Amino acid sequence: MTDYTNRAEQIFSRINQLATISEYEVGITRTFGTDAFLQGSTLVSQWMQKAGLETRIDNIGNVRGILKSDAKNTKTFVIASHIDTVVNAGKFDGPLGVLMGLDLLEHLIATEAKLPFNIELIAFSDEEGVRYHTTYLGSKVVVGSFDESLLNKVDKNNISLNAAIETMGGKSELLSTDALAAEDFLGYYEIHIEQGPVLYESNIPVAIVTAIAGQKRVEITFTGMAGHAGTVPMDMRNDALAAASQFVLELEHFAVTNKQDLVATVGKLDVVNSASNVIPGKVICSLDLRSADELKLGLAYHAINQLCQYIADKRGIELSWNLIQETKPVTCDTGLSQSLEKAIEASDIKLVKLVSGAGHDAVPVSQVAPVSMLFVRCFKGISHNPLEDAELADVAAAIEVSDNFIEELIKERI
Repeated sequence: MTDYTNRAEQIFSRINQLATISEYEVGITRTFGTDAFLQGSTLVSQWMQKAGLETRIDNIGNVRGILKSDAKNTKTFVIASHIDTVVNAGKFDGPLGVLMGLDLLEHLIATEAKLPFNIELIAFSDEEGVRYHTTYLGSKVVVGSFDESLLNKVDKNNISLNAAIETMGGKSELLSTDALAAEDFLGYYEIHIEQGPVLYESNIPVAIVTAIAGQKRVEITFTGMAGHAGTVPMDMRNDALAAASQFVLELEHFAVTNKQDLVATVGKLDVVNSASNVIPGKVICSLDLRSADELKLGLAYHAINQLCQYIADKRGIELSWNLIQETKPVTCDTGLSQSLEKAIEASDIKLVKLVSGAGHDAVPVSQVAPVSMLFVRCFKGISHNPLEDAELADVAAAIEVSDNFIEELIKERI
């Protein structure tokens, strides 16, 4: 009988090793293309090689290890997540899925399983989009949807994406050769911490993801008139920060009123040339809008745009509204989800189905292949935070479910 606890302990050991690699001494930060990211990639590559996988790092920095079937002309089932992080991150968001995938393949090798299809494990290089403010760089290369215009995009140090790829040892002109053709994709499976409180509050270890919310990200600029804080009368000001502040509060009210359908967040607020004795003349803020319903996402987007324009007009503020990123909601594959249901039932775990409000690499992959996802319970639903945590017993349960899932897929195709 498989000792799932021992396997979970091995996964935790690797997660803790990877967590020691960071750009800063405090916290965990591994953004795309940095020295810390490259060190982490090397470590994961070494683990894949030691497991016996055919391993390579592609031109965008994805670490890829494949376990090949003896069958000819067979398709490939992909198990993946990411190993880049946000700034001051937790250690489970992304790496848990990669290292659980590695454990699954090690188990298949140890048991000499006969595969009717290839299984490729991928540690995606950039899901979070921190450095270049565009997500899914790694997975978009794998599915052949990478936008080459992004190569000219620069980071805060004015380093282009193209230059970063070269520094990593990749070649931008070869990115298209790293794609897995749609006709060769059998399916996709991603394991991830929930990043929400449902499983934690219910004390249930895992859940099936049925859909992933669509997103719209906007950069909003309020431009007023800077002035002396002591000499411009209150009723004669064009205060950009006051307009932005009103927008933040009105947005919160709008989102709370529509909380069953969407979430909306202002996560960045930049007061340009700020000083305590200067009326703010320019403020740049972000808007992150998400919904699993594409129609409601679109309607909310236009309503919020109009609300923002109304506030700006009323205050004599010039408004710039720039949509910088959008993804449609994704529905996970029915067939794969049914197989995952059987796997959960075989593990004697209560079946829970959830919609993911967070984005995942499954989003771009869904354009070319059927996708499936398993959520693992995490401490109080905390994520993107050093307090991010998961319990050994829950990871052990997720291993059992995933073993059952892969076995079910193999049976269906033998």
